[in-house]
Amino acid sequence: MQNFIDRMRRHAEHVANVGSHCTTEETTKQALILPLLDILGFSPFDPTRVKAEYGADFPGVKANERVDYALFCHDVPVMFIEAKAWAEKLSNHAPQLSRYFNATPEVAIAAITNGQEWRFFTDLHNKNVMDTAPFLTVDFTALDESQINRLYRFRHDEFQPDALRMLAEESIYLNAFTEVIGNSLREPDTEFVRYVATRANVQRQFNARFLESITPIVQQAVSRAVSNMVVTGLSAKPVPSPAEAPPPVAAIDPKAGWIDPDNARIVTTYAERRLLEITQGILGEGAEVVGKDTESYYAVLFQGKVNRWLIRFYGDKKIPVIQVCVPLDDARKREVTRAGLEISSGDTIVLHHPEDLMRISGIVFDTLAYCQNDENFKRGAGQSAQ
Repeated sequence: MQNFIDRMRRHAEHVANVGSHCTTEETTKQALILPLLDILGFSPFDPTRVKAEYGADFPGVKANERVDYALFCHDVPVMFIEAKAWAEKLSNHAPQLSRYFNATPEVAIAAITNGQEWRFFTDLHNKNVMDTAPFLTVDFTALDESQINRLYRFRHDEFQPDALRMLAEESIYLNAFTEVIGNSLREPDTEFVRYVATRANVQRQFNARFLESITPIVQQAVSRAVSNMVVTGLSAKPVPSPAEAPPPVAAIDPKAGWIDPDNARIVTTYAERRLLEITQGILGEGAEVVGKDTESYYAVLFQGKVNRWLIRFYGDKKIPVIQVCVPLDDARKREVTRAGLEISSGDTIVLHHPEDLMRISGIVFDTLAYCQNDENFKRGAGQSAQ
């Protein structure tokens, strides 16, 4: 296998170095296509394995049309190859290749190539009818190890049509799954958000309004998870031999700050996360409050709406304080005093510890009631504390 990988990599270097000099189809065949066939075990010097200008009587094919190469295993054609010049685009030539493929049931694979790009087709959708889309595309100017592993299954000695059709099916699934996952991660839909919340054991009723409110949080979580995987590495680590001791596992600090992947200046601290947990605990299920961090403060929002904030927490100050969306009238000031808390400048409340919020739960309920009242947010009403 390693010898095969090395030869493929050298061939990729060769394609990059000489490809632009292959100005004709014949030069492309000799310099780029036949060397790859040789690596795959289909020696161009062995007519029992490679037949050029193969002219079997294909139904529906003109008498002077011939497939450029037919590859044989055990005297049976297994693969057709249509060759084009290096600079030629491949998109318009698949119909010609399909006529050859469809007329020969023994052939499992068809390929079209300009020496740099190879497109491989089979008949997954309709037996003996070539699919319109390739199941595998290999660009030798951007060759990676996964593509080499797939090409390894095209070797003459291991050429198994059923196995290659299975590879084709796997490739199509992989491409489809990758697209779906990518779309879900970029723009999570309701079902994806519901799945994440369910797996996270969120103890809430998953109605449409709640799912909409946590969608931005799921998007942030996706970005953070992807960033973490990039940092730590996605590949599975090899199993160490008995003589090797496993590397020490770095401890994860649950109180560490969470850095916003889109803005490194926004770091959600443990105190801020705890403040949200306590607010949700006070208000109970159905309150529909979420957290949003900014560079200046951390806010607890009703339904994720930035204009309907209950609490703003300024935890990076020398003395941490909160601001609430309702006026600190005499009754609320007395509640703050009875709770043993202090009122600071600008009618803010000193909050040394997030748990201190539980002492003024009445005010927290007042903020929720204020944000739930649509009258407070009609044009001209404004929010009482800005």
